[in-house]
Amino acid sequence: MGWAGGLYLLGTGIVTLWGAPATGFPRESASGKLLSAAGSVLTGAGFALVLLHGDLLFAVVAALGLGAAGALELWCGLRQRRRHVLARDWVASGIIGLGTAAVLPFFISLGAHALLGVAGGGAIISGVLWVLSGLTLRHDARTGARKP
Repeated sequence: MGWAGGLYLLGTGIVTLWGAPATGFPRESASGKLLSAAGSVLTGAGFALVLLHGDLLFAVVAALGLGAAGALELWCGLRQRRRHVLARDWVASGIIGLGTAAVLPFFISLGAHALLGVAGGGAIISGVLWVLSGLTLRHDARTGARKP
């Protein structure tokens, strides 16, 4: 459980850190710092879970990591509403992260499979959201380029 969940959080954090400059915000800007902090929190939580194992530890560290990153994404999305094309996606992703973090501690007594199921459910919902977002952006960019 520690390996699977830890690698998921670690990978998500690294991708968030790697993708933050692609949003167009300089790292020194407030939104760039928020997105970088979200990626850093997820990377740290993932690294901790890869090294340390246990149901209670997994639930607490994953909930803290997902909750903090979700809150930062939500805040960034709300601050950039109507100014950035990804703001709605950050709001949705932040709500999903906060929801997953809020529900995770209630499944500690059910064991590793339940904890990974909750974390995996949030990951699937977030993944579908970001795939649809990417396809929508690509489609909108293509149709916008054709118009004179």
